[in-house]
Amino acid sequence: MPTRILLADDHQIVRQGLKTLLEREGLAVVAEVADGQAAVRVSRAHCPDVAVLDFGMPLLNGLGAAREILRACPRAQVILLTMHKEDRYVLEALQAGVRGYVIKTQATADLVRAIQEVQRGMMYLSPGIPMTVVDAFLTKSESEVSPDQLTARELEVLQLVAEGKSTKEIARLLGIGHKTAESHRTRIMKKTNIHNTAGLVRYAISRGLTQF
Repeated sequence: MPTRILLADDHQIVRQGLKTLLEREGLAVVAEVADGQAAVRVSRAHCPDVAVLDFGMPLLNGLGAAREILRACPRAQVILLTMHKEDRYVLEALQAGVRGYVIKTQATADLVRAIQEVQRGMMYLSPGIPMTVVDAFLTKSESEVSPDQLTARELEVLQLVAEGKSTKEIARLLGIGHKTAESHRTRIMKKTNIHNTAGLVRYAISRGLTQF
């Protein structure tokens, strides 16, 4: 039985190109989606063998989607497609459970190999990403986590705030109450010490949660 792939990228032309590449290699693309929330919904319903996620998707970015997918489907393997080569992005992805980290400019050459490696239980990083990042991931202790680190849910809310969504829209998109959404927003402001929307947008961009 061929490996079942979920492909998530908000650019249709990218999805089409990757699908053609993967199917040529005998892999089965069982679903294509354009945003992170859709990727989570499809994964909950079908649990793919491998989820290939673009980092910069709307509504829920690839990192947030990875966390939710792995919570719903612990046996799934997640590969992140991204333009970010900085150590902090790689480290955060590994901490979220991502097993493959593929730089988009190298995706054509790297993606099939990444899928093969993660299916074997290995980790795959695109050439050029230093293995010192993996060493840091393996040795990082819980005590080193910043006390103001946002939770996965708070990161979801922050991304939606940065995308211009109102508290009412955030509550609807996440399936939570209006007061709960407002509470998340208040905690984000307290943790980051940022108390206006413009500042939250800048912070979200600096974290790679959204792109403008």
